Amino acid sequence: MTRRFIVAVVKLALRLYFRHIEIAGVEHVPARNPVIFVLNHPNALVDPVFLLCLAPRRVSFLAKAPLFRMPVLGWLVRALDSLPVYRQQDEGADVSKNTETFEAARKLLARGGTIGICPEGVSHNEPRLRPIKTGAARIALGAISTGEVSDLKIVPAGLYYTAKTTFRSEALLYFGEPLDVTPVQLDPNGNPPRQAVRELSERIEAALRSVILEAEHEEALHTINRAERIFSSAVETRTESLAAELQLLKRFEKAYGVLREQAPERLNRLEVRLIRFEERLKQAGVTADELSAPGTRVEVFLHLLTRSVAFSLLAIPALLGTLLHYPAYRLGGYLATRFSRDSDDVISTVKIISAMLLFPMTWALLAALGFALMGWLGLLVALVVVPGLGYLAIRFFEEIDKFLGGLRALSFFLMKRHFYVRLLAERKAIRDEILGLDDEISLAAR
Repeated sequence: MTRRFIVAVVKLALRLYFRHIEIAGVEHVPARNPVIFVLNHPNALVDPVFLLCLAPRRVSFLAKAPLFRMPVLGWLVRALDSLPVYRQQDEGADVSKNTETFEAARKLLARGGTIGICPEGVSHNEPRLRPIKTGAARIALGAISTGEVSDLKIVPAGLYYTAKTTFRSEALLYFGEPLDVTPVQLDPNGNPPRQAVRELSERIEAALRSVILEAEHEEALHTINRAERIFSSAVETRTESLAAELQLLKRFEKAYGVLREQAPERLNRLEVRLIRFEERLKQAGVTADELSAPGTRVEVFLHLLTRSVAFSLLAIPALLGTLLHYPAYRLGGYLATRFSRDSDDVISTVKIISAMLLFPMTWALLAALGFALMGWLGLLVALVVVPGLGYLAIRFFEEIDKFLGGLRALSFFLMKRHFYVRLLAERKAIRDEILGLDDEISLAAR
């Protein structure tokens, strides 16, 4: 019951923090087999929370031992059936205790359970996968080779964030093809051979690379991010699938590497073209998402009319929701800045934890005030209405932002139509060039 409550609360927090969450590849997750999920780790505690809340199986985690000693987090990780991992970099850690952890993991898998592991070992901001640890391979080989576990699968799970530190951004949880694990001869101490561990770890690393977006260099990441804005804003070819967008970017990532080695001049021209396109957007005062061909005059008029009426009706309750939640919102932002220490991989975690603490405190205070003024009716109204007003405020200002962006784009279209049309054509041309690179490279490789 405790676990279900925690999962429900955290899942709600995820859905509020991220505007859109997509799950892909669920068909790759076995329904009954014991499973080890291996997950990339770009966003601190938010990463395992995705697997905890959104995986189609109940997942237990291997978590670093220091978390078990923290006042609140220690209770949470225990309630979620986590197992401690003792790392050499943790002060005072006794790595010999990992033998007990691995044994407990094998028993959990033998019962048909699943385990979640972030094999990189630490959360990070690097543009590529860090060298993975051998724990997942050792547990898998140990479990399958002792005969305690049969038909074990390792499922890679990739996380792709459009803007991981930004409130109301988007995220994708992508499950890849499962890996089979073959039994090996264990040594007298019950450990698998190093060569077998190394080979399985390499397979795990390759499987993880197949479900994530990474870049060899920071410059490559900047160029890929620019390409992402081109792909996601191309309305005429736009898809609601983040998984499809991820595959497009992975194709460009591959082409980028080839061009960097074989045709650096061409790559440089493409990068300059992307930068110039962004500069022209700034000159026009619009974003890539706002750049779209307007409809007919009647469609535009009806859209403006309906939006204006809706915003007029919702403005007062949305402003009230904003005023009631603003202190908690600002305090959460301050705490995220204060405790993240400028680490982007920690900011989202602090923001979500702060929101889970500060917003309920706000509701409780308002409920107490309502009870003092109006009795039980006031308490009930505060607990039901105030959270609803907060969510309404979020959606209201999101839609206002889109509406104002559309107005900017419309005014730009009316005043500088030729420039606007050229930008649309340039965006399409850049997108076609990027996609054409992959086709060229694929043909050349045959």
